[in-house]
Amino acid sequence: MIRYTRAARALAICLAGLAGFVDAVGFLQTGGLFVSFMSGNSTRLAVGLAEAVPVAGLAAQLIVSFVVGVVLGGLLAARWPAVRKALVLAVVALLIALAAGMESLGFARLMLVPLAMAMGCINNVFQRDGDVTIGVTYMTGALVRAGQRIADALRGGPRWDWLPFLLLWTGLVAGAIVGALLFARFGVPCLWIAAAAAALLSLWGGRLQLREGR
Repeated sequence: MIRYTRAARALAICLAGLAGFVDAVGFLQTGGLFVSFMSGNSTRLAVGLAEAVPVAGLAAQLIVSFVVGVVLGGLLAARWPAVRKALVLAVVALLIALAAGMESLGFARLMLVPLAMAMGCINNVFQRDGDVTIGVTYMTGALVRAGQRIADALRGGPRWDWLPFLLLWTGLVAGAIVGALLFARFGVPCLWIAAAAAALLSLWGGRLQLREGR
């Protein structure tokens, strides 16, 4: 992340905020599962299988949907690399809108499929040579890198290289707080706000890629 421009870092932090927003809504809607954090769902899957409880099925559904979203985003990014950021985020916006629409029609469980797909897809915004360079839906790696950069700073290395990683985590937490507050007030329809935000971020991402060329 430290190799990116400030504008690109700002976009990544906003995407993490969007992911936090959506994940908070998914967490509250499912009663404790995630649409962007698959490590947590994997643990819930394992515990659910061990205890033979239905939550295992929903956890598996979310994991598969997330991976399908990653595949979809990866295919789009490979096919149209020059407009990768805008295209991937436009698809993310459509998937979130689809989820919100499905819930309004009574498909409370099925709407989790496009929602988890959106969170898988969004991780293809920042990549190089087909590999993700900034994961915006999972923060364990960001916190590890922040800790490593703090250790480097304490040994006389760059003083502030840890800050972008901490800001990425902060973005996700802030987005999750907003998502939880809006869910408490409006319920799942607050996802329309997330869809609109993703559409705006698509425009920003497209302009950024045109300017920076990656």
